[in-house]
Amino acid sequence: MKRKLRMGMAGGGNNAFIGAIHRNAAFLDNHIELVCGCFSSNPEISLESGKSYYLPENRIYGSYKEMFEKEVLLPETERMDFVSIVTPNHYHYEPAIMALERGFHVVLDKPMTFSLDEAKKLKAKVDETGLTLALTHTYSGYPAVKEAKVRCARGDFGAIRKVYVEYPQGWLSRRIELESGNNAGWRTDPKRSGKAGGMGDIGTHAWHLSEYVTGLKVTELCAEIKAFVPGRPIDDDGAALLRFDNGATGVLMASQVAAGEANALKIRVYGEKGGLEWRQQEPNTLLLKWGDRPHEIISTGSNTGMTPQAAAYTRTPGGHPEGYIEAFANIYRNFALTVQAKLAGETPKPEWLDFPTVDDGLRGMQFIETIVKSGYDNNVKWVKWIE
Repeated sequence: MKRKLRMGMAGGGNNAFIGAIHRNAAFLDNHIELVCGCFSSNPEISLESGKSYYLPENRIYGSYKEMFEKEVLLPETERMDFVSIVTPNHYHYEPAIMALERGFHVVLDKPMTFSLDEAKKLKAKVDETGLTLALTHTYSGYPAVKEAKVRCARGDFGAIRKVYVEYPQGWLSRRIELESGNNAGWRTDPKRSGKAGGMGDIGTHAWHLSEYVTGLKVTELCAEIKAFVPGRPIDDDGAALLRFDNGATGVLMASQVAAGEANALKIRVYGEKGGLEWRQQEPNTLLLKWGDRPHEIISTGSNTGMTPQAAAYTRTPGGHPEGYIEAFANIYRNFALTVQAKLAGETPKPEWLDFPTVDDGLRGMQFIETIVKSGYDNNVKWVKWIE
């Protein structure tokens, strides 16, 4: 008989907003329970957080190293099955490797690692162990995005020609990383974020959405990235021209200094016969555009004309909004169903495998390397995808 998966956490304490998002999403479909964690690099915050999550003190750890070392010694019927890693970028690789080496599956925030070299090593370890790694590219979990993917894949729009994806935010329009009470500090510090700032943080989401929806792969890009805010040592804005493997072209823009914008991720895709448009701030609506008939609006929920593949990811009737946590939950649900099948010695159903994996994570780090190589060069040039 299948059971709930036992989850541990690295990061995600009371002082981190993203931890609650992950926990709420993980618990939504009743496949997962929290059994342990190291919730902060500060042992006192970790203990305080774990107590507020009603965990026994012997399962609240002062470091993720201690967590892995002690959890692996517990009986198989008690120890965690997987770890959810929700730490800054420079603390992604080591806990993920340690988990895999001890037989634990992994859910990991993006970008997957601090560097491309780390990403290659992590993929090699996943391939070696056969364990499951899910990457939380959240926006691929929205039902309307899955609807867009299905319609592109079955050829509704004909051959794809153009892709426009943009992700403007305004929260870093001034140097708030010098103030307290926000998480801008590590995101704007190349020693903790990696080579890219805005492009690593939200540019990777825009890139992933372009490939997820269209099923195409970026092969080459030409970019300009820069830091607009004086004194900021890493990019907070950028744009790139894209070339895809079928001959389509595109434009990607990501900015964290678009003053007045909140989280305005948007994608438009155009083929020979028509196109689509989706906006993250109106996530339950997908607009279909046709050259020979009126536009269509697809609203997520039951009995709205959605394809069965996408409708399977909705939880409420039409008109009842679903959003960010539910999108996260769709990734956790498919991950959980996949791991449960593996633990039972069964083959996961193909539809359960629809979540970002270590391969997406590796391509994400290749995107960062490629756009940084192109974008920081004063001589604007096309750069082939860095492998």
